[in-house]
Amino acid sequence: MTTVFIISAPSGSGKSTLTHRLIAEIPSLRFSISYTTRAPRGQEVNGKDYFFIARDEFEKRARNGEFLEHAEVFGHHYGTHIGELDRAAAENVDLILDIDVQGARQLKEKYPAAVSIFILPPSREVLEQRLRARSQDAEPVIARRLLEAAEEIRNYSQYDYVLVNAQVEASLDTLKAIVKATRSRRDRMERQIRPILETFRNA
Repeated sequence: MTTVFIISAPSGSGKSTLTHRLIAEIPSLRFSISYTTRAPRGQEVNGKDYFFIARDEFEKRARNGEFLEHAEVFGHHYGTHIGELDRAAAENVDLILDIDVQGARQLKEKYPAAVSIFILPPSREVLEQRLRARSQDAEPVIARRLLEAAEEIRNYSQYDYVLVNAQVEASLDTLKAIVKATRSRRDRMERQIRPILETFRNA
């Protein structure tokens, strides 16, 4: 059984670093590659970081119901294709989704058992410092991201877990603990349920 882990955070909170470290250090985790209509940034590679597609193609796929969730963020569309979940189930691995608050809300409505984690920066000042240190965005974009962060953070109570990323190693240990505890609980339930299901096989 595949478990879906949703990770959301304001841009600059360290979500990508934590997510990639988590996948590298915990076995049987697959990163869900989102579709987007924005252009690649820096060293981003199509099919590795995102699937980059045209807006009309994205909208066509959305109309066809191909996305588990999709949202518009800063004027660009992002979405998780249903094939990501199918592949994870076929490989018998768990799926990590790096999505925003809108997408997380949609996915939890479809899959209430999904485990949602919200990552917070220690403060607005720290978030601003991290955004500037990336040297990826112009001043107007940084200002917009900070405003968006304030709006996203107001939704923290919708998540199963809230993690303050003050120190990467400590935050990574917490994420690992969440994944391991979820798997342990799931495995215990399956061991309890499997014998019951067996009694119905020949009914």
